[in-house]
Amino acid sequence: MAPHITIPEGPFAPTWESLSQYRPPAWYVDGKFGIFIHWGVYAVPAFGNEWYPRNMYQQGTPEFAHHRSTYGPQDQFGYKDFIPRFRAEAFDPDHWAGLFRQAGARFVVPVAEHHDGFAMYDTALSDWCAARMGPCRDLIGDLAAAVRRQGLTFGLSSHRAEHWWFFDGGTRCAADVTEPRYAGLYGPAQRQDTQPNEEFLDDWLARTCELVDRYQPQLVWFDWWIEQPAFAPYLRRFAAYYYNRAAAWERGVAINFKNQAFPATAAVYDIERGQLDDISPLFWQNDTSALRNSWGYVANRDYKDAGQIIGDLVDIVAKNGALLLNIGPRPDGTLPVEDEDLLRQIGAWLAVCGEAIYDSRPWKVYGEGPTQVGKGSFTDTQRQPFTAADIRYTRRGDVLYAILLGWPAQGEARLQSLGSELRLYPGQIGRISLLGHGEALRWTRTRAGVRVRLPEAPPGGHAWVLKIEPVR
Repeated sequence: MAPHITIPEGPFAPTWESLSQYRPPAWYVDGKFGIFIHWGVYAVPAFGNEWYPRNMYQQGTPEFAHHRSTYGPQDQFGYKDFIPRFRAEAFDPDHWAGLFRQAGARFVVPVAEHHDGFAMYDTALSDWCAARMGPCRDLIGDLAAAVRRQGLTFGLSSHRAEHWWFFDGGTRCAADVTEPRYAGLYGPAQRQDTQPNEEFLDDWLARTCELVDRYQPQLVWFDWWIEQPAFAPYLRRFAAYYYNRAAAWERGVAINFKNQAFPATAAVYDIERGQLDDISPLFWQNDTSALRNSWGYVANRDYKDAGQIIGDLVDIVAKNGALLLNIGPRPDGTLPVEDEDLLRQIGAWLAVCGEAIYDSRPWKVYGEGPTQVGKGSFTDTQRQPFTAADIRYTRRGDVLYAILLGWPAQGEARLQSLGSELRLYPGQIGRISLLGHGEALRWTRTRAGVRVRLPEAPPGGHAWVLKIEPVR
């Protein structure tokens, strides 16, 4: 039986009216860029994606066939049998945290428990955890300490809600899922079209509050299934519990939600693999993966390139958002060289251009250009690449940044939004420079916009930032 959860005293009550007084913390609104980490037992088979543990029991899927041909029937070799192979023997949390800092990330969010029900932390509520099986190590605790040593903000994600139905395929084929001795890992294994019962919900709340108390995360990310009606009173209780704990810690915290699981101002809205098509009045987040085909480690990895990720980061920040970029470590705890290279490329860009990202705020318009960015989830690999005519704007105080998402072939940037007749920029421009170049650039301003003469060669290989300063 799950322990009873008592909401601590503090400024928040478990009502939507009270919770809607929440405001995102400065570290989050200013930080803009974080690292998500999908790492778990599902990295061992390294086939398909992180949903392998579900799909290996779903008859007719490639994972079901692959599992039988590679490991044997599911009643003889089940998902539990991958756990001894998940050893994390080369896991170096200080290397990870140092790399994340080099990447320019300001916060780090590992998955504490994915849909598979295997906790990556030391929990008192289940024996099926990394502290007692597989690595026999508190992976979340070790990473939290390393991240904080680097001066980064630590968060975590819980996908426990989806566990209600994640292994239901194993009840419809010959499998180990239905064996009572494995219920702690596989249960409840109910159908997805059913609502979780009180026992499951009490356990969900206890596990999530345990994560808060044990690791004091400053961000808790939830996947989509918490939007089920049965979760609503539990979400209110958790949010009040977490926000009041944070008030006692004197730390700013955030909860991420998808769809309509929370009222808009009670937590921070998150869009999976997607963006917005305009500036949001409320701070929001995009979570996406460095891979097009998976969140966890797989043998066949299809990477996005650094230019696409940087372009998306710029577009998101110009629309009042943050980017949470996911990587997938190997089961031994090492990172693929492609992941490390990609993060270092992003970090090199932020080292030069970060002043247009960190601590920035949206301008009066997010930008201009022909490329359409679709609104909603699962759109980030569907749009056309950004062009030299695509420009995004951010600001810091009275300094405006125009970020060119492509290098103009004619050697001249044209900023239509700064046309003298539009009055979006009513003051006088004093100086325009290119970050990474240093010297002031020649420019002219007319009704049609500002035309800026660029140097012959671009400084760097991705997204170039014009710094526009007023007359002082």
